[in-house]
Amino acid sequence: MSTHKFAFNSTFSLLNVDYVQLNKSWNYKHIISPFYRLYLIDEGHGTLSNTTQNVTLEGHFLYLIPSFTQCSYYCPNDLSQYYLHILEATSDEVSFFVGNRKIFKIPANSDDFRHFKRLITLNPERGLFKSTDPKEYEKRPIIQEFQELNNRVSLSAYVETQGIILQLLSRFIGTEDFCSDSETTLSYKVSETIRYIQQNLQTNLTVAFLAERVHQNADYFSRIFKESTGERPAAYIQLKRVERAQFLIITTDLTFNEIAAETGFESLAYFSRTFKKVTGQTPSVYRKNNRRV
Repeated sequence: MSTHKFAFNSTFSLLNVDYVQLNKSWNYKHIISPFYRLYLIDEGHGTLSNTTQNVTLEGHFLYLIPSFTQCSYYCPNDLSQYYLHILEATSDEVSFFVGNRKIFKIPANSDDFRHFKRLITLNPERGLFKSTDPKEYEKRPIIQEFQELNNRVSLSAYVETQGIILQLLSRFIGTEDFCSDSETTLSYKVSETIRYIQQNLQTNLTVAFLAERVHQNADYFSRIFKESTGERPAAYIQLKRVERAQFLIITTDLTFNEIAAETGFESLAYFSRTFKKVTGQTPSVYRKNNRRV
C-alpha cells in the first residue's frame, strides 16, 4: 500500500485574501512570484499566459498559479474575482507542486465560493489596498508584514484557515492536468531524483552521479528525465537553484556569497551569471526591487 507522506511535507502561510473588481489597468507581464496565487472568478474575463499557455479567466472557474511559475496577467475591461496568496514552507525543501509549475484551471463549485468568503471573514483586512502591482506587494518587507498578521488571529481562526487552504489546494490534486506530471506518471526513478535534487541543491550534483543513484546509464537517464520534466537534468538543477535563491533573497538577510553556497553554486560570479540568465536580473537588482518600499 502506497503512502502520501510527501504530500504533507508543506505548510502554507496566508499572505492575502480578498474580493476585488479589476479593470484594464490589471495588466502585468512576466511575473514570477515566490508564493502561490489562487483566483476564483465571479464575473468578467481576463487572461493568464506564459510561454506555453494562454488561459482564459472566466466566471465560476478556479485558477492556481504555483510559486515561481512565470505568468502574465491581462484584463481587457472588467473582472471581479476572489484572490488568495499563500507562501509555502517545507520540512524537506521539496515543493508541493515541484513537478507542476504551470497555470491550472478547474470549474468552481459552491464550496469554493464559501471557502473564500470564510477566509475573508476569518482574516479581515488582508487585501492589497495600496496597489495590485506585483512589483509593489512582492517586496520582502511587505511579505513579512502580511506573514506577521497570522500571529494576530486566534488559534481557532488560524487552524481553520490552514484547513481551508488545504481544501482549496486539494481541488487541483485529482485533476488530469496535475496527474500528468505527478508521481503517478513520472517514472519512480525520475520522481525520486527530483526529490533528491530539491533536498541537496547545495551539493555537487552531476548527471553521472544522479544516474548512478538510480542504476541507469547517464545518457539514457538524461533522456528519460527530459521526457518526464521537459528539461535535461543539468538545466533542471540550475533552474531549481535559482528558484531557491529567489526565495532566500526575498525571505532572508543572507549575503549573496552565502546564498550562492546554500544553493550549490561554485562561485559568486557563476551564481550571478546564472541568476541573470534565468530571471533577467542580477541578484543585486532583484534584491533591490524586492526590498524597495
